Amino acid sequence: MELFFNPFDNLVCILRISFTVWFTLLLVFIIVPAIFGVSFGIRRLYMKTLLKIFEWATLRIERGAKEKNHHLYKPYSNAIIAKEPTSLEEEIKEIRRSGSNRDLDSASEFEMSDIFYFARRGVESIMDDEVTKRFSAEELESWNLLTRSNNNFHYISLRLTVLWGLGLLIRYGFLLPLRVTLAFTGVGLLVFLTSVVGLLPNGKIKNFLSKKVHLMCYRICVRALTAIITYHDSENKPKNGGICVANHTSPIDVIILASDGCYAMVGQIHGGLMGVIQRSMVKACPHVWFERSEVKDRHLVAKRLSDHVEDKSKLPILIFPEGTCINNTSVMMFKKGSFEIGATVYPVAIKYDPRFGDAFWNSSKFGMVNYLLRMMSSWAIVCSVWYLPPMSREEGEDAVQFANRVKAAIARQGGLVDLLWDGGLKRGKVKDTFKEEQQKLYSKMLVGTQEDRSRS
Repeated sequence: MELFFNPFDNLVCILRISFTVWFTLLLVFIIVPAIFGVSFGIRRLYMKTLLKIFEWATLRIERGAKEKNHHLYKPYSNAIIAKEPTSLEEEIKEIRRSGSNRDLDSASEFEMSDIFYFARRGVESIMDDEVTKRFSAEELESWNLLTRSNNNFHYISLRLTVLWGLGLLIRYGFLLPLRVTLAFTGVGLLVFLTSVVGLLPNGKIKNFLSKKVHLMCYRICVRALTAIITYHDSENKPKNGGICVANHTSPIDVIILASDGCYAMVGQIHGGLMGVIQRSMVKACPHVWFERSEVKDRHLVAKRLSDHVEDKSKLPILIFPEGTCINNTSVMMFKKGSFEIGATVYPVAIKYDPRFGDAFWNSSKFGMVNYLLRMMSSWAIVCSVWYLPPMSREEGEDAVQFANRVKAAIARQGGLVDLLWDGGLKRGKVKDTFKEEQQKLYSKMLVGTQEDRSRS
């Protein structure tokens, strides 16, 4: 019987030793540094090595395509139709000038040629839709050894194919299991430790332990994505009693920001695993969670947020005013709700480097589990975070104007395109107010022309 059980005992012993070594490495090189907020510089060395490999692979693709006379696909830019911004009145005058030899001042109130302006704008919108293309993955000039990131991927040489296969093995055979282990560790510790801290009476000790627990767990989750984050201007970090607003590319934006500071989260109450996490977090820290029936009540939401920011002992609220994820190329319209409260706003700009992995979450195409799998099977998540100086609502400025001023500052700092469109157009039709605005501009131009002729 001893001979029969020996192989099984040996297998158990090997598995036990492997698990001990694996856990020890995680503890020494990842979990403990995350607790103390230190880094050994391994991730940045890893990033620099990847960049050199990507450059070589891209050059090899271009050379191979040139040798075989293959056409290389070049990603389109952020704006296919490049033109200087002009007003409706200027463009219509130009159409009238080119289509008629008559003096513009003697032109009638309405001309058939005016129709061409609206027809041209309609065709331009179809060919170069500023909204729809903000919800598709950002395209790369170079190849990062991920088949999903470059349309030029095909067999070029044995060396390049072997390199791609080796990268596939590393990402799915080593990095993915490591990251899944770290993700479960971070989330598990977050649920357990916040529940324990929540048992303590309210006071300085509870607040101190809550901050330490949140920072530690979020830093472990950041390492689960091999996230390499560069924070700029930390002296402008959000302070208690304020509202932190940032552009929104991915659900991991929360982890990126929360690994460098503590925030009160705002959101709808969920069920399942997310619900368990929310219930444990709110025990240790006063987050602002809403029932599904309360989310659409603007007055109730505003009152809850206002009550929170009035208490200067509470953490700053973290809000993404776009209300949806945009593909890391632009910033879309900010909802005005968080700008009506009157609290100090701390703008934050987040910009991801798509060469290592696409952080954008296309929720209409990928579910959360599928998206996280793509994140954890990418090379890394590399991004820069800029803390901008605090901003307050100026005298005579309404909430919409204030929101646009904050949005413009974020877009300028992050090198993003500042768009006026509502991100909600991703799932809905164009609002009638947008159509009416164009009609009003045209009517105003005609009335203005008539008044000018009357005066003369």
